[in-house]
Amino acid sequence: MIFKNLIQLPALALGAALAGPAVAALDIGEPVPKFIATAALGGQVFRYSLAEALAKGPVVVYFFPAADSSDCSIEAHAFAEAIDQFSALGATVIGVSADDIATLTGFSVKSCQSRFPVAADPARTVIQGFDAVMQTRPEYANRLSYVIAPNGNVAYYYQNLNPDKHVQRMLNALRALPKAGASR
Repeated sequence: MIFKNLIQLPALALGAALAGPAVAALDIGEPVPKFIATAALGGQVFRYSLAEALAKGPVVVYFFPAADSSDCSIEAHAFAEAIDQFSALGATVIGVSADDIATLTGFSVKSCQSRFPVAADPARTVIQGFDAVMQTRPEYANRLSYVIAPNGNVAYYYQNLNPDKHVQRMLNALRALPKAGASR
């Protein structure tokens, strides 16, 4: 009996470890922190305001670990390639990482193809506010994407370190959003 319990303990610990980081603190329907950050678009630095962006429609806020890493470049490129689809749905996109603005200025041209902005959050205040801290490496953001409805609430989120499905999942979530002025 003791041996059986010892075998079960590692399995329970592994299950808890795998289940823990997969859940975002900001659940569907919850309000998001309205942030202002230094951002870059096409190599130009500017002040980005989530509240101002939401006044124009839904916003996809996606967090990524590190500019110029292979997977983050793949993900940024995928968002850039799909930006016309996001625009057709009335949405804008912003990427956020703990990188400094100098790093993101180049990344905004190279990987984002000057199609959408990326915001610098070296103090990780935005990352923490969206519960996007990577649990195993807290100096980095986790790969976590949110669709924020114009009312400032989470409409959808997806967390996965694999960059492959974030763009399609965000587009699908935007297509499922109720249209402004639609009758219920």
